[in-house]
Amino acid sequence: MNIKVLLAGVFLLNGWAVANAAEITIGTGSQAGVYYQVGRDICRLVNKSSNAHGVTCKSHISNGSVSNLNDVRSGALSLGVVQSDTQYYAANGSKLFQDPTPDKELRALFSVHPEPFTLVARRDSNIQGLDDLVGKRVNIGNPGSGQRATMEVVMQAKGWDKQIFSLANELPAWQQSMALCHDRVQAMVYTVGHPNPSVAKATSLCKAKIVEVSGPEIDRLVDEYPFYVHSTIPGGIYEANPDPVKTFGVNATLVASSKLDDDLVYTVVKTVFDNLETFKSMHPAFSLLQKERMISEGLSVPLHEGARRYFLEQGLITK
Repeated sequence: MNIKVLLAGVFLLNGWAVANAAEITIGTGSQAGVYYQVGRDICRLVNKSSNAHGVTCKSHISNGSVSNLNDVRSGALSLGVVQSDTQYYAANGSKLFQDPTPDKELRALFSVHPEPFTLVARRDSNIQGLDDLVGKRVNIGNPGSGQRATMEVVMQAKGWDKQIFSLANELPAWQQSMALCHDRVQAMVYTVGHPNPSVAKATSLCKAKIVEVSGPEIDRLVDEYPFYVHSTIPGGIYEANPDPVKTFGVNATLVASSKLDDDLVYTVVKTVFDNLETFKSMHPAFSLLQKERMISEGLSVPLHEGARRYFLEQGLITK
């Protein structure tokens, strides 16, 4: 049976919101971030072979992880690129989301690149660590973004609220570098894969510095939550920042609802994994991806059955 006919029936029965029965939509993030690249490049691979499998793909700019999880749950998106921590919070229930109850239908396809929590500051700000943000003008990220969600976790761990900053700005990622360079804010935070164009802009245009994120509160976060890891931003990938910088981070992951058709998910996973070397060449943040780690790191929810079928066929999992 033609996959378009098959999926049309499945999607009609489920009432799943898709413009074309064999079209998937991927929620990404700001064009300044790597999520946009993830969705765009997955779609490039899927669309390149669409004549063979009958599936087409469109990526959509969004506000980021929280927004994508809301839309995957509602059926407005087929897939979403999300941080591993927000995936966990969605599965377990959180006030971050439109529906704060646990999302029991959330499923994982695979994880992608590591995303260090990145603190970037003006050199005239005297910011050497997290504690130096007190009393400063800081961009904490726009509501609905992964960077905002992680910043709020850090603030909670430190016992802070927004009042500890002289200004808590809520700019989206694509605006924050110029705000930093124009001295509208003294620091910005970003949970993102590297190298990243927004961070590169800040370090090249106004010689901003990447600041270490460490301390007992960060150690407790890493110890307490399985989706956080100690991380290092390599030295030399940004202008005026020659040394590696310690921080912590998450993984980018690709998720769907269990309601999304198994064959459709299978097609997406097979396309990416069968062409992994090509995918790795599409962005520097993907260059170190390994199949075994992509199915084991940062996944707080069960695998989607379509993904599980592919991994079983390939011997990547045994059950």
